Amino acid sequence: MGNSSSPGGSSAYLESLMKAGQQSMKQFDDAIAAAMGVGGGRAAGQGTSWFAPYPDYVTQAWRLWNDSIVKVFTAGTGSGIQPSRVDKRFKDDAWHESPYYDLLRQSYLRTSKQLSDLVDQAQVDDKSKLQLRFYARQFIDAMSPSNFPGTNPEVIRTAIKTRAASLATGMHNLIEDIQKGRITRVDESAFEVGQNLAATPGSVVFENELIQLIEYAPQTTDVEKTPLLIVPPCINKYYLLDLGAGNSFVEYAVAQGHRVFLISWRSAVAETQFLTWDDYVTLGPLKAIDVVRDIADADRVHALGFCVGGTILSCAAGVLAARGEHKLASITLLTTMIDFADTGEIGLLIDETSVALREAVIGRGGILPGKELAFTFGTLRANDLIWRYVVENYFKGATPDAFDLLYWDSDSVSLPGPMYCWYTRNTYLENKIKEAGKTIQCGLPVDLSKIKVPLYLLASREDHIVPWQSAYRSKDLMGRDPRFVLAASGHVAGVINPPARNKRSYWLNDNLDRDAKNWLEQATEKPGSWWPDWDAWMKRHSSGTVRAPTQPGNDNFHVIEAAPGRYVRQKSD
Repeated sequence: MGNSSSPGGSSAYLESLMKAGQQSMKQFDDAIAAAMGVGGGRAAGQGTSWFAPYPDYVTQAWRLWNDSIVKVFTAGTGSGIQPSRVDKRFKDDAWHESPYYDLLRQSYLRTSKQLSDLVDQAQVDDKSKLQLRFYARQFIDAMSPSNFPGTNPEVIRTAIKTRAASLATGMHNLIEDIQKGRITRVDESAFEVGQNLAATPGSVVFENELIQLIEYAPQTTDVEKTPLLIVPPCINKYYLLDLGAGNSFVEYAVAQGHRVFLISWRSAVAETQFLTWDDYVTLGPLKAIDVVRDIADADRVHALGFCVGGTILSCAAGVLAARGEHKLASITLLTTMIDFADTGEIGLLIDETSVALREAVIGRGGILPGKELAFTFGTLRANDLIWRYVVENYFKGATPDAFDLLYWDSDSVSLPGPMYCWYTRNTYLENKIKEAGKTIQCGLPVDLSKIKVPLYLLASREDHIVPWQSAYRSKDLMGRDPRFVLAASGHVAGVINPPARNKRSYWLNDNLDRDAKNWLEQATEKPGSWWPDWDAWMKRHSSGTVRAPTQPGNDNFHVIEAAPGRYVRQKSD
């Protein structure tokens, strides 16, 4: 052991000790296996110890302690595990410069890796393994030392600097959020719907118990003869598509000369708790299409759906096709799933047990609270959307920034139980709507392949809610002459990308006769926003222009109130 006095020699010596310990553990394991009557010893027969992962963890722990001791005495920098570049939890210098905090950080990262490795070694089916990974990550994220005031150097430093005022403010923030029933992630005083959000001029020209229909005021002398109906997701407020000036898809579409109408979904209340999926299809897109055709004096309508709104729109188009009614000129689907074979992580939260429980409780009437939906989506990115704000708001007493997307994300919408239960069973659980005749909607068997209108598909490459490969498969399920565009970024940021900002990029490839991987390999990346590409595609399917109307509505549908209307202002429980 001539080199045992050096750091490298010490590491080798400790590793030799741990190898001996591992051998002893294996012998102990074999003895236990023999005592339990496992013939031949599982370890001996399969080369895998019953407790094999644990000696490895102990080895890693010894290496960590050794590295920490060496670092202290040599003033060096350890070569331990490093978090990903996007992980901001350990950005403070103390996590790297202080031996104590560095040890905490490395202990946590090594333990996290060990737990992840154990999950990867689990002998279960693929879906069960994905579920294990998801729940293991929830535990790993929750147990980060950055999430506890006594082990977060920023929290301690802030408390000392403010003489504990930060902790007092944080406790006040916590109490307020308990009363709200949700974590505050944005400075809510900075935004007002109808002022700096959902502010594009327009009028509500129709309403029923489920929707208000908004007609936007034209901004051009002439408008497209064929109007555009936008169907936002019913699980969020519509103004994601109409954020502040310069950041609004609606504003952009109106400025390009489109005659734009939009559905504003109502959050579920006692009187709507019995509404079904068929009600959403009938009272939503199907009714709106007829109203828009009447007001615009048009035979057909361009229709655009986003996320769940796109799924509802696709089903409505399937019902129209089953009726033999030709009321659509084109369909645009933004980050929408029709084939739910690969649903990403959100699908891991939906199984037979959970759906059956929902059906028993609210399947015949009841409400799924919007806050519950919002929390579920938050768990998909817990470090960014939950724990970050626990630390900032409650431990450091900070006030969240003013960010329009987070304000929208916090403005949740509740759903009627019957509608939600039908949706989860026939999509995430049984994946029926893509199959011809597998679902009966509005009294008719729906076959999406009978939809024969031009189709524009937009997916986002880093989407954690609608995997882009799943959105890509829609090209084979419905419509004709499909155009597929892949935007950079995630589910929301990939969609909301105004051209004036000249940010991000998107990918194009006109050859769709290939799988998603090969499509992307041959695709061309274009800088900037995909919005102009969509507008050019719409103009290629134009039926000409007419003089812009001077008044909203018509003799059959009068103005009810100014946009954004009452429904979008309603707060869910």
